[in-house]
Amino acid sequence: MRISSSQYFNLNVASMSDQQSTLASMYQQISSGKRILTASDDPLGAAQAVQLTLKSGALAQYATNQTTALSSLQQEDSTLSGVSDVLQSIKTQITHAGDGSLTDSDRSAIANAMQGLRDQLFGLANTTDSSGNYIFSGLKGGTAPFSNDPSGVGANYSGDFGQRTVQISDGRSMIVGDTGVSIFQSVSPIESDPVSHAGAANSGTGTISPVSVSDTTDKGNASQYTVTFSVSPTDGTTSYSITSNPADATLPTNVAYKDKADIKLGGQKVTIAGAPADGDTFTVQPASTENNDIFATIDNIVNALKQPTGSPQAQAALTNALTTAGTKIDNTFNNVLSAQTVVGGREQEVQSTQTAMATSQTQTASDIANLTSIDLVSSISQYELTQNSLQAAQMAFSQIQKMSLFDYIGGG
Repeated sequence: MRISSSQYFNLNVASMSDQQSTLASMYQQISSGKRILTASDDPLGAAQAVQLTLKSGALAQYATNQTTALSSLQQEDSTLSGVSDVLQSIKTQITHAGDGSLTDSDRSAIANAMQGLRDQLFGLANTTDSSGNYIFSGLKGGTAPFSNDPSGVGANYSGDFGQRTVQISDGRSMIVGDTGVSIFQSVSPIESDPVSHAGAANSGTGTISPVSVSDTTDKGNASQYTVTFSVSPTDGTTSYSITSNPADATLPTNVAYKDKADIKLGGQKVTIAGAPADGDTFTVQPASTENNDIFATIDNIVNALKQPTGSPQAQAALTNALTTAGTKIDNTFNNVLSAQTVVGGREQEVQSTQTAMATSQTQTASDIANLTSIDLVSSISQYELTQNSLQAAQMAFSQIQKMSLFDYIGGG
């Protein structure tokens, strides 16, 4: 096969041109540190790199979400700790107010102290985050959750009942906020005691104890009980009858009253002391059926502490108010602790997810680097080898292209 001079020259030029193109591509790879610069460099690898890059972007967004979620949960946790501290202080004040040696002036001072604690609690209930959103307003972050009732007793909730969530991983959204109603106007169904009340119109000196539950499985504990007293106009003897809602025809009626004797109500009991007047009533009901607005509870006990106690009847009314308030505040306190436990569990889950996802991010970044990055030492060596090969080819071609038949004849 004969090869003409022009063919020979063209073949050598094409070969050197390919080598120059390869050198240019290798230079770009070395300067960028990337093995795949265009999809044509490695179509399969490029497709895998795109998938890994998308995954890396999603992981980065989840990491941002996790930080946001953890920040929100930590703020709620801190706020609930503050709420617990205030409630504990209120409980201490109620215990102090029960001291029979106190004067009306002393109790008025306690009432003022409790009013200050109530204001602190109200501020905590309207806590905002770093963006100015109220953390206990549900999904209405721009609306203050609580405002004082115009009547002067209790607070009104203006938020909604939605719970804010943040997606912290594929398929997992985390609740990062609780509603104000669930914290400040509700009780835990498990950690709450039944509440005893004295009738507002009572005129005797009867006082009711906190409720003691002896059988938590008794279905009667779900009922509301009313103990109504009667005083005989003829002999002055006192008796009581018990009714319930729902009605129970088996409940006793016209039972002779004995001071400080236990009165059984389903699987629970109370004691009533003193001298109830004719028509006086006392009630016992499940905590869940109560008005559990903690602000109303505090307002009511503050008002009770400001009343003079110059008569046995007034002293009995204060004792009953303290008993009722003590149980209700205990119930709210336990509810806050339960909520704080849940929030703490959420924090732990977010932190565990952060740890696991950090490992996944590191592995994904490594996979991308292994797929797209170059081995710099090996690439530079290959570049120099190719460059030397090109230079040798160029020198050889330069010498060969000077040769011709006339040079051969002339040399002969």
